[in-house]
Amino acid sequence: MDPLGLYISIPFCRSKCTYCNFASGVFPAIYFGQYVERVEKDLREMRAQAALWGARLPEHVDSIYLGGGTPSLLPPALVTRLFTEIRRVLFVAADAEITVECAPGQLEDETLAAMTECGVNRVSFGVQSFIDEEAKHSGRLHTREIALRDVDRVRATGISRVNLDLIAGLPGQTRASWPESLEVLRGAMPDHTSIYMLEVDEDSRLGREIASGGLKYFAPQVPADDSIAEMYAEAAEFLNANGLPQYEISNFAAWGAESRHNLKYWQRQPYLGLGLDAHSMLRDADDRALRFATTDELEPFLNAAGWTRPQRLTREEELEEAWFLGLRLNAGVSLTAMRAEFGEDAVGHLNSVLAELASDGLIEFGKDHVRLTQQGRLLSNDVFARFLAEPVNA
Repeated sequence: MDPLGLYISIPFCRSKCTYCNFASGVFPAIYFGQYVERVEKDLREMRAQAALWGARLPEHVDSIYLGGGTPSLLPPALVTRLFTEIRRVLFVAADAEITVECAPGQLEDETLAAMTECGVNRVSFGVQSFIDEEAKHSGRLHTREIALRDVDRVRATGISRVNLDLIAGLPGQTRASWPESLEVLRGAMPDHTSIYMLEVDEDSRLGREIASGGLKYFAPQVPADDSIAEMYAEAAEFLNANGLPQYEISNFAAWGAESRHNLKYWQRQPYLGLGLDAHSMLRDADDRALRFATTDELEPFLNAAGWTRPQRLTREEELEEAWFLGLRLNAGVSLTAMRAEFGEDAVGHLNSVLAELASDGLIEFGKDHVRLTQQGRLLSNDVFARFLAEPVNA
């Protein structure tokens, strides 16, 4: 059985980004201890719950990821308490990848020291832009100077693995300012970076403002879709040429520095999500995928609303996931592996679709692999939709 990936959602923020629609927000600090206590309770009870569902929960954990929200807002005592409980309940491998998301300017010395003591060996900073005005327009509280200083502070503790996130398409961002952010990122020398194209959700503050034709949150300054796509393509070319080759649609890493935890999602390996709006995928005795989640509302979560009932994926649903998750990776999908898991029809019924996508320049279709081209990554949702539109008896 593959080792488990453990994800813990920490939904607390000092400010809410204008484009964000995640289950996170600005909550009183009085919730912090209660929240960690609830996460610990779920952690202790999860093995019994998994058994009731017929799910297999691996004992060994080789990746832990604290995301949010802003996990670095937790006081050091709660950080220590949470990791102590994780190690009491689960066996954490000595070489486990342990990541904590941090917001620049929101990582106290004491919390950083506690993270180091708890074995954190990777930090992910949501920088989004190294242009101060662009960051400010989106509700971020840091400057370039603060972000670079925090990268240095983290490395000074011995945590060498650093991810930096950037977003292409922030309000006020231009084709002239984007290369400057990329150059600053290169100078910071992270071993991993994520480049996201801004997707404005209608439920975010920015999304509602754009939909209403309003002026708040600098909505009129959001770049056009074509400009955002061009910035993404420029970033991919720049990073590939500067020691951070692309390995997934949004992710770039030095050799050997790919995110072990995120690879579990794309490679359909088991992961357990705890905390607000956390999602999980475990397998049953027949090796079928079971997916379940928690509520996305804080008060019901704290009052023990529990998990949703697991959804046992059909073989057709698993096949669809294997295609669209696998195609996110630059390595693509192995046709041999697909046939071994799902049978000949897993590939055969798609021959015409694959040929058409290849003709359109969206995939590379070889003897054993299907991969997205760079143009295919820009239009990945359209490509995935073509696979989902073709029913198969798997």
